[in-house]
Amino acid sequence: MPLDYKRFNGPEDSISYKRFTEDYIKSYDQLYQELIDENGVRKDGRAVDEARKMFAINDVVTQAKGSAYIELKQTKVVCSVFDPREIPHQNEFSQLGQIYCEVKFAPFSCPRKRRPHAPEAEERALSVALRKALEPTVCRHLFPNFQIDVFVYILEHDGACLAVAINAAGLALASAAVPIYDIITACTIAVIDGKMIMDPTEAEEHLAIMSPETQTNHGLITMSTLSQLRQITDFRQIGSLDVDCVTKAMDLLQKQCMKIVPNIQRVLVSNVIKYHKERKKLEEEAREREEALNKKMEEWKLLLNAG
Repeated sequence: MPLDYKRFNGPEDSISYKRFTEDYIKSYDQLYQELIDENGVRKDGRAVDEARKMFAINDVVTQAKGSAYIELKQTKVVCSVFDPREIPHQNEFSQLGQIYCEVKFAPFSCPRKRRPHAPEAEERALSVALRKALEPTVCRHLFPNFQIDVFVYILEHDGACLAVAINAAGLALASAAVPIYDIITACTIAVIDGKMIMDPTEAEEHLAIMSPETQTNHGLITMSTLSQLRQITDFRQIGSLDVDCVTKAMDLLQKQCMKIVPNIQRVLVSNVIKYHKERKKLEEEAREREEALNKKMEEWKLLLNAG
């Protein structure tokens, strides 16, 4: 996806004003008390094991073969999928098709720092993670020596951006009629002081990563699954976690991924119903025009015969 250098995007770099406030220099204990109270309620009012409500819609990019937009409160992601094309600069024939993924942050997406124009390490890492999660999902043997382009644009980042990008890519692939084995869903969990927080926000992710090194159970886990096939397509862990904590987190993530599947299916079914109604309406309009044209032809024939 080419970068837009001509459009005015503000300064190339900037320093957040939050660096000069008292909130920036708060300790780990102070940040933890602000995010989670004594009753286990988070700052946004959710319980520890409660995920944010998801809003999803497809076919938002008219130029793409399939597209999707997913929103989890302040996390907003747009995904576009294009038709298969021949792999560029390919010298050898490839039996399996390839998936090219590119993840970009909007310059105004992140609350802690402004994104530069040039690609950075985090965007490249997310692109690789998205590709590895989608490869087991797509039937790549059906389009050898071809590749499918998947572009993800993160409009706003407030936690779990990789999981939302995977969900949006799965919805966009299904909308583009790309052959897939199953609908892919993903979710993220944050482990802070041994406490598991489902679908963390950006502040909670930051707190999980900056946990003291003396603690063993702290970090982030993102897992993508094929729910109907009971398979895990990708698993990513950041931080220090023991085996029992990882096993428990995987069980929670699998249950949460199962809850996302009906939402994706509902969007796909509603899209099929919408297109079926539009096609039926177009067929009725075409039938009416044909009947009007036939009526005119009969009138002209009568006039010609009378003349």
